[in-house]
Formats: sequence, structure tokens, C-alpha cells
Amino acid sequence: DTMKAISGALAALLLFASSAWSATIDGQIAKIDKSSMTMTLKDGKAFKLSEEFVLEDYEEGMDVTISYDKINGENIVLQIIAD
Repeated sequence: DTMKAISGALAALLLFASSAWSATIDGQIAKIDKSSMTMTLKDGKAFKLSEEFVLEDYEEGMDVTISYDKINGENIVLQIIAD
């Protein structure tokens, strides 16, 4: 439990630290892949989701605004807002 609390606090710290450099994109969800925890927009841009995102909250065809950071060549989602 202590490790979960530490990793959660670290994730929150990284989220706040990295949010200043994040990018935002508007688009429509084309595909959600639960096995790889990725979301692809209709423009073909793919985003990696962390385990904290409940994939059932999102569906293909939904218009969204995604805030993300590019880390090690991957687009890592910080926040998803349904439009």
C-alpha cells in the first residue's frame, strides 16, 4: 500500500510538472484498444493511456479534447475532455 501511495504521489507530481509543456488536440475517437491502452483519433494520431483512465467512459465516434505530453516518442495522455 505504501508503494501505491508513493507511486500515486509521484504520478501526480509528474503530471503537474509536465503539464506546463503539454500539447492539446481536438478530434474524434476512431479506435480504443484496451489491450495496449491506446486511443487513436480519426486523423490517425495515437495516444497512450495510463491505467487511471476508465476506457468505458469513452467510445468510438466521441468528440474529445486531449492534453498530452510526448515522452520517449509516445503521446502520453494527461487529460481527456469529452466535447
